[in-house]
This record gives sequence, C-alpha cells and structure tokens, in this order.
Amino acid sequence: MKQQVVRFSPHQNGKVMAVMMAVTSLIFVIPFALIGSMLGLGRAGPSIWMIVVAPVFYLVFTYVAIVIACALYNVLVPFIGGLEYEPTTPVN
Repeated sequence: MKQQVVRFSPHQNGKVMAVMMAVTSLIFVIPFALIGSMLGLGRAGPSIWMIVVAPVFYLVFTYVAIVIACALYNVLVPFIGGLEYEPTTPVN
C-alpha cells in the first residue's frame, strides 16, 4: 500500500542536510586545498582559510535552501500530492 508524505519539517530537515553538506564539503575542500598549496597555486593562507570557511558557507546556504524547499513542498502538497513510498514489510 502506497503512502504519501504529507509534511516535511523545514527546520529539522534543514539542520540535518546542512550538517551533512558541511561535513561532505570537507571531503572535497581539504584535498583541493592541499593540492593547491603543494603546487604553489597560492600561499598556504588562502588554502587554510578555504578549509575553515567553505563548510560554513555550505552549512548556511544548504540550511536556507532546504527550509525554503520544505516550506514550498508543504504549501504545494495539497494541490499536487506528496511524495509516495511503499513501506516494506519487516522480515522476521
């Protein structure tokens, strides 16, 4: 039996996704900063600055984007229907 998601909590989803994006950004930012500093594409200062500031930007912008997206979903769901999913039966 298919079920529909009726509402997303904007704040909770924003928090979770923002932290996930900030942590995930480190996977990319740290190697690029290290490679850039080893190749002499800049001083070590901007690379370290990027490692600190980039995750904060990702956190803030992702939070805002997800809050807006969830609020828009909550407004539109009565008109267009929600996301559908089919729960699986537990395996014993």
